[in-house]
Amino acid sequence: MTSVATQDPSDHFFIGSRRFSSRLLVGTGKYRDLEQTRLAIEASGAEIVTVAIRRTNIGQTPGEPNLLDVIPPDRYTLLPNTAGCYTADEAVRTCRLARELLDGHNLVKLEVLGDPKTLYPDAMATLEAAETLVADGFDVMVYTTDDPLLARRLEEAGCKAVMPLAAPIGSGLGIQNRYNILEIVTNAQVPVLVDAGVGTASDAAIAMELGCDGVLMNTAIAAAREPVRMAVAMRHAIIAGREAFLAGRMAPRRHASASSPETGYFFT
Repeated sequence: MTSVATQDPSDHFFIGSRRFSSRLLVGTGKYRDLEQTRLAIEASGAEIVTVAIRRTNIGQTPGEPNLLDVIPPDRYTLLPNTAGCYTADEAVRTCRLARELLDGHNLVKLEVLGDPKTLYPDAMATLEAAETLVADGFDVMVYTTDDPLLARRLEEAGCKAVMPLAAPIGSGLGIQNRYNILEIVTNAQVPVLVDAGVGTASDAAIAMELGCDGVLMNTAIAAAREPVRMAVAMRHAIIAGREAFLAGRMAPRRHASASSPETGYFFT
């Protein structure tokens, strides 16, 4: 395995009052087994790991393998999510269950889906659930469409981070609408993290070059031929994209511009 790039420890971001250095967030689904899950997450360098409460055992099913054995809460910040919820009430109940299972942990990722085919968020139900959870003391990171107006409404509702999709969940299509993502980033006063649709390292780099604070992914790593190697690639991509954003790209030109000087030639 090649050496892994390191994130500048001084370049951090906040979710509420929590500070993070790694801008790569990862999920825990679709891996071959818990050992592969552990290895890939370690290779990613992620600090935040999301867990689907309705689909994963974190102690609610005694006697079955417990995900917390491979992603211990004293090492990672767990991000319980409401994957599989199709109503606001269902999502709110799931978050409250997570808080109970995790001894008062109040950081959650909210997603309320609109239909099982596209897995697109239900905008109205998402906003409804967000308002309820914020009022109930949760720090909400919210999965949403790439609609800049909806992103603003969710921020105004008190969400701690807005997470627009790049493309449908699990599609691997990459960022389909850079303009909308850029609009959300430009106007947001809370962190913006691309969530869903990333397929490969270049997709993650593009998200970071647009100014996103981070990227959350699962399938892009877990469904790769070599998940652990892909986790390393994503770690590099996030760092490279962030560094490129901070450096500031050159202005695009329509015509060539010679790299070498055009004066002071030597003639023989």
